[in-house]
Amino acid sequence: MHTVVVGTSGVTASDVLAVARAGARVELSAEAVTALAAARGIVDALAAKPEPVYGVSTGFGALATRHISQELRAQLQRNIVRSHAAGMGPRVEREVVRALMFLRLKTVCSGHTGVRPEVAQTMADVLNAGITPVVHEYGSLGCSGDLAPLSHCALTLMGEGDAEGPDGAVRPAGELLAENGIAPVELREKEGLALLNGTDGMLGMLVMALADLDTLYKSADITAALSLEGLLGTDKVLAPELHAIRPHPGQGASAANMLAVLKGSELTGHHQDDAPRVQDAYSVRCAPQVAGAGRDTLAHARTVAERELASAVDNPVVLPDGRVESNGNFHGAPVAYVLDFLAIAAADLASIAERRTDRLLDKNRSHGLPPFLADDPGVDSGLMIAQYTQAALVSEMKRLAVPASADSIPSSAMQEDHVSMGWSAARKLRTAVDNLTRVIAIELYAATRAVELRAGLTPAPASRAVIDAVRKAGVEGPGPDRFLSPDLAAADAFVRAGKLVAAAQTVTGPLQ
Repeated sequence: MHTVVVGTSGVTASDVLAVARAGARVELSAEAVTALAAARGIVDALAAKPEPVYGVSTGFGALATRHISQELRAQLQRNIVRSHAAGMGPRVEREVVRALMFLRLKTVCSGHTGVRPEVAQTMADVLNAGITPVVHEYGSLGCSGDLAPLSHCALTLMGEGDAEGPDGAVRPAGELLAENGIAPVELREKEGLALLNGTDGMLGMLVMALADLDTLYKSADITAALSLEGLLGTDKVLAPELHAIRPHPGQGASAANMLAVLKGSELTGHHQDDAPRVQDAYSVRCAPQVAGAGRDTLAHARTVAERELASAVDNPVVLPDGRVESNGNFHGAPVAYVLDFLAIAAADLASIAERRTDRLLDKNRSHGLPPFLADDPGVDSGLMIAQYTQAALVSEMKRLAVPASADSIPSSAMQEDHVSMGWSAARKLRTAVDNLTRVIAIELYAATRAVELRAGLTPAPASRAVIDAVRKAGVEGPGPDRFLSPDLAAADAFVRAGKLVAAAQTVTGPLQ
């Protein structure tokens, strides 16, 4: 099994995906263990002094003015975890919790948190044992970081609360730790606070969304090209010289992808024979501009994620010169903004895909295709209600595009008086990405049927490869009405697994 080694300088997006989704093992580097021990020495020295130090010998948040005596400090650390593990609602997905835990371990290993090496090792052991704390949907305001979700994870390290075992069954965390030979941690000064003060949940969801959207934007270029073929549109608008004079990188990449898919098609360019149609509709002609803007948004979000992956987010932090200083680096605004940006871009990509689908089904705008791509229109309804489903998905995505980061609800007796809502932005983005996959799957379903209905005209080799692959995957082609939901589910699975991109790339080579 692949192993990810965590050092002091952060991790990569591929590391996060390997641990969260592929179950990769986690190891601490010797460098990290040394840094952990050094930072812990600083915390221990401060804890022995009579002067109060935030997070070491004081209460937290609005209660930071109270100095805590040594005999109560272990109880203080246990109490903060227990009291902050206050999430409610449905369980969060296993991959999100694993990303959350791994990213908190990344910060712990930076040597800026003051956590003992044995606590970090326990975090790695829990991940490696396939134990996943039960984390709930609601509880994080994204400042100070993802407090409630991280607290539920810390509770598992203490052997308390519930967790999911490697068999998928939810059981008491203490039992799962014991079965795997893992001793519960007994938290000391600052450790409880350090385990739950970070942007790890929203960052983990951002990293996974970026990976999913990278595939979906390629998928959308392919379905846009198939729709263009089905509508007998022109590929002249995809010429590189046209996009070079408006040099947005994403736009150029999207146009190049569409042109690669359409290479060798006999279906493009026929609109010159249709006198009323001087040029294609915006949903076809402007596909690279819309998808390209989304791609550039992805690039910006990826830059933010890379910076955050290299960061050590905690409060207070241990500095190399021995100081332990309070700070505001836990604020989730940088991550929250790009999570919202991506939801906006995803909604627009879905919206333009739905417009192309609707055009394929409308006999007044499809340039010779049967109404709703039906076998016997009137007797058959064809894909009429598939477009309804697509429209419902797009409508929800437009609602999800309303930014969470524009909101703030003060908390902690007005100490935390401006919060990021980054966790909420991440949760709604996951739904948006899920819906976008379905929207693209429906366009794929309609466009492949439309291309096949163009009898006597040969589609591009890449289009043919896609059609063949999707038919082999159980998505049926043109014909009389049938139970449609299984076909749509199969198309969704095809797109979701990256098989659409893989099929096209057997002809085109790697798409951008």
